Amino acid sequence: MDFEIFTGSIATATTDCAIVGIGANNQLTPSATTLDSVSDGYISSILADGDIQGKAGETLLLHRVPGINARRVLLIGLGEQKDRHDRNHRKVIKAAMTVLKSNRLNSALFAFDGLASNDPDTYRQVRHLTEWAGAELYQYDETKSKKADPIQLNQLAICVDEEQADIAEFALQDGVAISNGVSTARELGNLPGNICTPTYLADQAVALAAEHDSVETTILDEAEMAELGMHCLLSVGHGSEQPSKLIVMHYRGGEENEQPHVLVGKGITFDTGGISLKPGGGMDEMKFDMCGAASVIGAMNSLAEMGLPINVVGVVAAAENMPSGHATKPGDIVTTLSGQTVEILNTDAEGRLVLCDALSYVERFNPASVLDVATLTGACIIALGTHATAVLSNDDALAQQVLEAGNQAADKAWQLPIWDEDQEQLDSNFADVANIGGRPAGTITAACFLSRFTKAYRWAHLDIAGVAWSSNGKAKGASGRCVPLLCQYLMNQAVEEE
Repeated sequence: MDFEIFTGSIATATTDCAIVGIGANNQLTPSATTLDSVSDGYISSILADGDIQGKAGETLLLHRVPGINARRVLLIGLGEQKDRHDRNHRKVIKAAMTVLKSNRLNSALFAFDGLASNDPDTYRQVRHLTEWAGAELYQYDETKSKKADPIQLNQLAICVDEEQADIAEFALQDGVAISNGVSTARELGNLPGNICTPTYLADQAVALAAEHDSVETTILDEAEMAELGMHCLLSVGHGSEQPSKLIVMHYRGGEENEQPHVLVGKGITFDTGGISLKPGGGMDEMKFDMCGAASVIGAMNSLAEMGLPINVVGVVAAAENMPSGHATKPGDIVTTLSGQTVEILNTDAEGRLVLCDALSYVERFNPASVLDVATLTGACIIALGTHATAVLSNDDALAQQVLEAGNQAADKAWQLPIWDEDQEQLDSNFADVANIGGRPAGTITAACFLSRFTKAYRWAHLDIAGVAWSSNGKAKGASGRCVPLLCQYLMNQAVEEE
């Protein structure tokens, strides 16, 4: 797909489809007014027939509009001005892309005059349009014998005023990079567990480094992890024939001595629950339990494409959680890289077991900040539903930076507390800490567990259990969240450090 910025007149633009907004009660936007004027009131006469009302996402495709070069005009409702928030903005873009794809058009020009969103920031509007249009082009067919019909759309232009062209170009480039990272994360998440193994994830990280000179990848195997003392991470993969991996990706875009920011992803490529076996219904979706890892790899891909002036380390703790005669059992006690011992009361609380060793490992990088990303707890879905990432942190200022990045990226997040009182639920009679704390505050106690391994640096935990994938019918699949939030956070840090 070729994205570009257009600063000319929409009336003379050569495209398969010019897309203009119609406000509530058929209020013409400036671009729609221009087309109406050059077509001698053709648009107004169509609106008078009542075929479209201007409701958000409502569409009407017109052919052979007189007086213009575009072969078609797509009228799309923007809704009431007060309702043009991020959700409706994305709804409008999705509706437009649905029409473009179903009509097998080759090119299109969006001319929303900055009115599709009530945020006046041109950069944000253009970047979101690019990201969200790109998301509608993603198709999964890797494991299908009949491949999806190729999408015909190969050129998408965004109309802006001349004085906004430079900032719009930056927004477009960033949007394309983030869209590519989201697609990478979605593809990894959607692959089945018999393909996307820990070794497969490691191979993807190696391929990323081969593609970008700014990225260097190192893979630690089980013997190397055992030598370091990462027995907690290794305990998760004991029941599997697939070897566990620790994947370390270095992106070097900043000064050599500049502290890196670190992203850590949970990479459980399939989670049966181990000996604490999950119910059979819906267990196929446990291939998505590596979506935290997919987000980190996707964000590293976007980072390399954007060429941000910042140092970042991406770490993926990858393992497969299976039941077997070699599997870790409830009641087993293992020693972590930090030296702390863990009583494993439930082998289905395995994400925190791989993450705690990874979080101890990254201490060696003297990080400026550490964000871990994980589909960690079903309790997160009960607490926040399927729209927001949970954020828990040992540093409130860092938590606020993450939340702000989520707002900027339209990748919602919400903070939950970590209180000393909740730590008591993890007390064990036989080890330093238990890996579960019972049903109350399950998301919080999971973060409490991780917090015991992050005392040396600023850290935030992102629980994406509710947002990482959808279970709904034809929409079932990985979402690519929270690649946009991670990218925005790193972009903000790069600006601050410059």
